[in-house]
Amino acid sequence: MLPDQPLTGDPTRGDDSLLDLAALERHLAGHGLVLDRDFGARRFSRGFGNVNFLVKVDGEHAVLRRPPPGPLPRGANDMGREYLILSHVRARFPFVPEALHFCDDLDVLGVPFLLMEYCPGIVIADEMPQPLLYGWRSAEPPGAVLARRMATLLVRLHEIPPQEVGLERLGRPDGFVERSVRGWRERALSSWDHQPPQSVAMLVEWLESHAPEGSCVSLIHNDFKLDNIILDEATLAPRAVIDWDMGTLGHPLYDLAILLSYWTEGSDPPAMHDLKQMPTARHGFPGREAMARLYGELSGVPLDDLPYFRVLASLRLAVVFRQIYRRFRAEGAGEERLAAFRGLADGLAAFGVDVARGRYF
Repeated sequence: MLPDQPLTGDPTRGDDSLLDLAALERHLAGHGLVLDRDFGARRFSRGFGNVNFLVKVDGEHAVLRRPPPGPLPRGANDMGREYLILSHVRARFPFVPEALHFCDDLDVLGVPFLLMEYCPGIVIADEMPQPLLYGWRSAEPPGAVLARRMATLLVRLHEIPPQEVGLERLGRPDGFVERSVRGWRERALSSWDHQPPQSVAMLVEWLESHAPEGSCVSLIHNDFKLDNIILDEATLAPRAVIDWDMGTLGHPLYDLAILLSYWTEGSDPPAMHDLKQMPTARHGFPGREAMARLYGELSGVPLDDLPYFRVLASLRLAVVFRQIYRRFRAEGAGEERLAAFRGLADGLAAFGVDVARGRYF
């Protein structure tokens, strides 16, 4: 379960080392699709998760998505799940790329992959694009606009009855909370070589003793954040929500809590600023509590259990970055990068303890 890279920037690098274009061409031809070999495959900006390539199929741009090389965390990088969700949810939630093709034949590329519609636009990660800031003409700051649109998108997603789009069997909502805590506890033990810091043990103990009594089931994205939304360059209107490989049925407040786990405020400790996921500490973004209230007002979902899911999402995020650290360590990446992710994971776990104690929202 690793953060994905945005479909942004100029995908002109000729790095197609993870694709066998000849095998891909033969496979697509067998399904009535024509790959433009002259165009080739142009890789989007590198990230820590799935690998995305711009290709041309039947004369139109498309995106080929495949998992990264190497061992994968359980439940992540599931191209079949993503294809299923894209194929079904578009009828009620038009903010997804059209699913074009899925292949689970490992003889083609060695991994499952999917093809989906290419949606041009901008993706905002840890910094607001300077051209956008220079050209912004609205009296309302861009952060306020983006926050409201993110909340609206999340509410629209959670309002979809899974059975109406054929996704009622996507996940196992019964026991979702207990299973999530157990899963992240096991991943934490593995990621920290069975010697996690005390903060991780404290988070797990808190979660096990504060489980919410109520239940609520929605279709959830499971990694909803700003750089998984493709935006119109001028208006910041959402064009597409991407990265659905972990989508499932679960509690809608968990989706909100995951978003808030990436949401940095100016007064946060260093780990939250080192996270560098969204530029929410500036540019007129509301704080986490105000963002939660906005979601509650738009959705009508009571927020009583949100503190619990905030702690669960904090544990999740700490484990995610510890997994990244382990991956780079296995690949022999630079020591500076290794040290940064090791310290970030520990800092995020400590911040989660502060959230559990009510020191931060």
